[in-house]
Amino acid sequence: MKALTEFIARSLVDRPEEVVVDEIRYGSRVTLELHVAKDDMGRVIGRGGRVANAIRTLLRVAAERDGSQVTLDVVEP
Repeated sequence: MKALTEFIARSLVDRPEEVVVDEIRYGSRVTLELHVAKDDMGRVIGRGGRVANAIRTLLRVAAERDGSQVTLDVVEP
C-alpha cells in the first residue's frame, strides 16, 4: 500500500523528492500519512477532494485483496 501511494503521489506532484508516506499499523488496519510540499497540496487533494478520494478508493480495493483495511490522511506541511 505504501509503495502504491508513493507512486501515485510522485506522479501527481511537481516535487516528487518531497513525497513521504508514513505507515502506521493497528492489526489488520493500516493508516497511511501522505506528506507533500505545500505547493503540491492542491494537486494531491484536487478540486473538492476528488483526487484524494480516488487515491483512497484505489487503496481500499488493494487492501481488500490483502484482507486488510486502509485509510489515507493527507497531512498539511
